Amino acid sequence: MDTRVRNLLPIIIPAMLLGACDRQEDTRNGSSASAVDDRPADSPTAQTAKRPDALWVLQPSAEASVLVLQTQAGNPILSLTCPSGGNRLQVNVPGFTPTGSEERLSFGSGGEVEALVADFRGDRRLGGVSAAGAVPANLAALVGGPVSASYGSQTSGPHPAVPEDVVGSFVAGCRNRAAVGTPRAGMPGRTVSPCLVQDGRELSAQPMRAIGTEPFWAARIEGRCVTYSHPEDQPGTRLWTRYTATQLGGMWTGALDGRPFVLRTRKTPSCSDGMSDKSYPVAVELLVHDELRKGCAEPM
Repeated sequence: MDTRVRNLLPIIIPAMLLGACDRQEDTRNGSSASAVDDRPADSPTAQTAKRPDALWVLQPSAEASVLVLQTQAGNPILSLTCPSGGNRLQVNVPGFTPTGSEERLSFGSGGEVEALVADFRGDRRLGGVSAAGAVPANLAALVGGPVSASYGSQTSGPHPAVPEDVVGSFVAGCRNRAAVGTPRAGMPGRTVSPCLVQDGRELSAQPMRAIGTEPFWAARIEGRCVTYSHPEDQPGTRLWTRYTATQLGGMWTGALDGRPFVLRTRKTPSCSDGMSDKSYPVAVELLVHDELRKGCAEPM
């Protein structure tokens, strides 16, 4: 080997090795960049990255004041609607899946949360799940920051905060529409409990208190809400049921611990609780934990 070549080897070999390392590093970097660029557009990470681009759009009209969070393509993510002619707010989340045992949808911002009554059958017109209730007094706070909605185990958000000027316009629109609704005599500004609303209408069911023996149990009935208690659960568990009026009374259908809960009432001349001489005007039949129980009830 030529003497000059031998003298250059200490310089040539390290240079060759360094070049090989650079090519390997470029290959690794190229693979990483390709993995990011090839990420599906609908992947969770991609969707999270896109969500800040969603826009809140106020859509006032003669029929309703509507606040919609929508994608750049115009697809709705969440909407709040105050229809004309009544003190009512509806929240719709197209991405939610209806659940037969869940009838509460909550929304809000930060520590401000409002629970509305959801239709477990879903919303055929808007898609997803819709819930409604009286316009909350703290509506401005509920939409004044990053807004979230939850329905059972499903969550939407937190979404970008609603612009301050949009919040003011939407709340004012809702208040004005509630004001032009038909007032109830002697009850100005009256709000309605979610327990008294079903399918967007106020229920006229009379509140009642029911009791039963062998085994002991009790139920407090307020609209479509039934608070069921027994010796092992004295504070009681509130159930959101579906109320159906019957010829002689009513029926409340729901679920407790994953099993059917059905309470039926029937007017009767006299119902005895089996423990006292007291007579009740309503007889009760209760299906709970796969057991059929009897009892009596009276108006609260």
